[in-house]
Amino acid sequence: MALKNEPTAPYHSAQDALRVLETVARHACGVTEPELARHTGLGPERVVDLVRMLRREGYVEQVADGAYVTGASFTRLGAAQGRSEAVRDDLQRTLDRLRDSVGAAVYLTRYVDGEVKVTQYADGPATPAVNEWVDFRFSAHATAVGKSLLGQLDHEARRDHLARHRPARLTSRTITSDALLLSRLAAQPPTVPHLDLQEYAVGTVCAAVPLTAGSSVGSLGLSLPVEDAHRLREAAQTLNRGAAGLLLSLAIRPY
Repeated sequence: MALKNEPTAPYHSAQDALRVLETVARHACGVTEPELARHTGLGPERVVDLVRMLRREGYVEQVADGAYVTGASFTRLGAAQGRSEAVRDDLQRTLDRLRDSVGAAVYLTRYVDGEVKVTQYADGPATPAVNEWVDFRFSAHATAVGKSLLGQLDHEARRDHLARHRPARLTSRTITSDALLLSRLAAQPPTVPHLDLQEYAVGTVCAAVPLTAGSSVGSLGLSLPVEDAHRLREAAQTLNRGAAGLLLSLAIRPY
């Protein structure tokens, strides 16, 4: 499978945060923000933002003298026993925070062996998940997460997917033309969220942003009832900003 990944802003944030975290891990007695800026070559304001994200995710914590040391989440990820469960729990906590931040159900998806796979999601009574009335594996052409995943493949890989999963009309808004869908995917800037405006299910709108992590193809999506469609673009922007925390977790361990 050939990819057409272009680094996004969350990717760069995650990479910079990883540099900061690696620096903290090398200083068992703690390291201050000015020292982090000097060791990483990042600007002081950038370091402040990254440390804030790392603290929120539990990867670093501040000690009495204002220096930073590795936190509980980092320690759990380093433990051999229960590591997989700890990683999944950390990802779930991040998804839960994103759900509360955007006020919508959120979904972590991957493109594995030519198929769309929802690996984790976070919903709640006030933020219900979309009803999967058609298997997401067969509806990538209509869902925001599916289009985001396909958008990270090259042209031939997209054509291969559509040949295996013919675009079916799910609502009156569903794109069923291969040519039109491929054209829109090719024209979509990597920094702009993919949208699903009642293309998968009547009464639901969705948005998704790519999770560029090396050779892995991933996506982070959200869904809203159509009466909240006016919030979709703002929610997608919030989701995009929050993607860096997930990418950091994915960068620390194999995706």
